[in-house]
Amino acid sequence: MATECSFDVVCKVDLDEVKNALAQAMKEIGQRYDFKGSVSKIELKDDKVLVLTSDDEVKLRAVVDVLQTKLHKRGVSIRSMVYGKVDPASKGTVRQEVTIQQGIPVEKAKGLIKALKDSKIKAQGSIQSDQLRVSGKSRDDLQEVMALFKKDDQGLDLQFTNYRG
Repeated sequence: MATECSFDVVCKVDLDEVKNALAQAMKEIGQRYDFKGSVSKIELKDDKVLVLTSDDEVKLRAVVDVLQTKLHKRGVSIRSMVYGKVDPASKGTVRQEVTIQQGIPVEKAKGLIKALKDSKIKAQGSIQSDQLRVSGKSRDDLQEVMALFKKDDQGLDLQFTNYRG
């Protein structure tokens, strides 16, 4: 049994589900009484940035709440959204950019590999562009690594794919 087992650790978001959630959120914002007469809206820019616009910060928080509810119902992890700061926009409105996290950033990947090395599990991790490949001799070791990464996920929504035993 000298075979090598491996799996990939990725952080991916289904953009079709994000677009569907966005459409549902805009429909709800158009129908809700507390948004009547406001300029509240959500736009998708570059398939990786959402731009939220509203009259003031209170309404903007309500827009964020509607968006998060719709994302959650569509199975998109809220943890994969990175919220920027609230900026003033034209005509007295406020704007906030939300970045959709696709892939594992290098510094977070290094943190995951450091946690793997510190745990003394007999498995190796390697960074491959925006994902991580973990390999080891035993399937049990890889199961331990998955449990470790679920516990210490560096604030990311991690998925485990491409399991080869």
